[in-house]
Amino acid sequence: MIKRVNKIQIELPRPEHGDMNGASAVQELLGGKFGEMSTLNNYMFQSFNFRGKKKLKPFYDLVASITAEEFGHVELVANTINLMSFGNTFPGDPDSTPLQNGKDARYSLHFTTTPQTAYPGDSMGRPWNGEYVTNTGNLIADLLHNYLLEIGARTHKMRVYEMTEHPTARTLTGYLLVRGGTHIIAYAKALEVATGVDVGKMLPVPRLDNSKFDYAKKFMDQGLYNVLYTWGEPEYRDISKIWKGKNPETGQQLTVIDGMPEGAPVPDFEELPEEFAPGIDRDDYERILKRLMSNL
Repeated sequence: MIKRVNKIQIELPRPEHGDMNGASAVQELLGGKFGEMSTLNNYMFQSFNFRGKKKLKPFYDLVASITAEEFGHVELVANTINLMSFGNTFPGDPDSTPLQNGKDARYSLHFTTTPQTAYPGDSMGRPWNGEYVTNTGNLIADLLHNYLLEIGARTHKMRVYEMTEHPTARTLTGYLLVRGGTHIIAYAKALEVATGVDVGKMLPVPRLDNSKFDYAKKFMDQGLYNVLYTWGEPEYRDISKIWKGKNPETGQQLTVIDGMPEGAPVPDFEELPEEFAPGIDRDDYERILKRLMSNL
């Protein structure tokens, strides 16, 4: 089971102005081949299908722990897209064409298919595909795939960072560069334990460290490049048998936190009457409230 906590992993700045075309680029980090939906589902199915969980427990614990974090990354990217969708249309009579900006946006799905919110697809509107999941059942093959998947994800994050100056997008990508880089190191260390090969000597890939990105610096300063989480579950503490020693890039000590990230409040998004969302007017609300109160 996965216990859901009503927080997001970091606080995302609420922008003064939206950027729908910027949000379309961020979509790649959600539903693209190397997006967070792919990392989540790769690790989730590998953890579901893991053979020899007791015999190879530290490896199972590692994949399961990172799975839990990836769920939060999907949530974080979706909230970023939603915040970047702020202020792009206006309420009004249907004949006043309140959604007129949608016809010039490169990602019209944000206006037609969702109420200017995240879509489970890539930056071109293609839905996320289950064929992006690799679960061979062979431990070393899956760990190597995960290592390369995280490198691909890191490359995409760096490119999206350079595509938009929007502060919400850059806060997201700065954080994901740090945490995704941590996962690269985690899988490199797992491969080293399993094979004896020092994969960490290859890092960072691509050859640009996180300190080059202004929005990543504060997360580096918080030490988030050096920690993995047990999510408060004692069953996952054996990740410390893999996640130990020094960070190969910073030389800092690696730490297992017996808990979870502090987190931040989930944004509460404004109603969009021009998108008929949530589609509840004042009279509807009063009737719903009355029915709710009658059940107390």
